[in-house]
Amino acid sequence: MSVSIRLARGGAKKRPYYRIVVANSRSPRDGAFIEKIGAYNPLLAKDDPKRVVLDTERAKHWLSVGAQPTDRVARFLDAAGVKERAARNNPKRGEPGEKAKERAEERAAKLAAAEEAAKAPVEEAPAAEAPAEEAAAEA
Repeated sequence: MSVSIRLARGGAKKRPYYRIVVANSRSPRDGAFIEKIGAYNPLLAKDDPKRVVLDTERAKHWLSVGAQPTDRVARFLDAAGVKERAARNNPKRGEPGEKAKERAEERAAKLAAAEEAAKAPVEEAPAAEAPAEEAAAEA
């Protein structure tokens, strides 16, 4: 039987509350579990000590027996100093999508065209003479 340490969701709609449980990996998320070893309340502030409550002794026991924590629970265990979690690196995560790249290229092209237009000599002399000619024609 493979055992995992994972979150079981509770609470009302849009008001999540999770129990950190040790369960058979084949049982449903909110179904039967072997032991409850903590709780996680994501609605509390990140620096609140009651946000993650964890029985570290029981967590160490289950890890020694071979229980596998999920990614989120592994973060909690790392923060508690129970099990070290290897840092992951996903360089493509921060990269914009294709459409965003196209829009950025279009903006850069428009900006370059506007700068070139501003650098070109501006001919305002014919526009300034036009009102004077109309006044002479009316008189």
